[in-house]
Amino acid sequence: MLPRREILTWQDVDQLIDHLIPQFETEFEAMIMVTHGGIIPGGMLAEALRLNAILTAAVDFPNEMQSEEERKKGRLLAWPKFIQFPDDSVLNGRRILIVDDVWGSGRTITAVRNRVASAAGQPYTCVLHFNPYRSLFGNIRPDYYAAVTDAHIMYPWEISRGPDAVLMNTGLSE
Repeated sequence: MLPRREILTWQDVDQLIDHLIPQFETEFEAMIMVTHGGIIPGGMLAEALRLNAILTAAVDFPNEMQSEEERKKGRLLAWPKFIQFPDDSVLNGRRILIVDDVWGSGRTITAVRNRVASAAGQPYTCVLHFNPYRSLFGNIRPDYYAAVTDAHIMYPWEISRGPDAVLMNTGLSE
């Protein structure tokens, strides 16, 4: 059975951001936006919180297994590969808000949180949607989240985008 899908509008995202802002119990000194999903909500939060120190983290969970079953199992056991990450000196002793769009399995944002903590930063995790049914981390939750869901969320920035869609909309495609 396929998971239920929910398609959000920009107004829905604005409401989620508005729900997050009053939850923050501390002032953050920097933000790490997790690519790709955290870029847009992170930018919206950075503007609302007037944060100037905006950083990015790109994380991959490599997998070179062959079968579908091995691939799924391997991705769950793989160590994260940090493609891009701020230098430890930028994180040391600072309160860092880590932003992503959704906490599904929780692996990516947890890997970022652990790396910030290992650099002696104070990590706080924040997502628009938390899916406790898919989380691999038991009772561990994001520090801040706007909504709980069991659905596959489609954000407005994920719909009809990419070079092919742009070319089709301009009439330049073949």
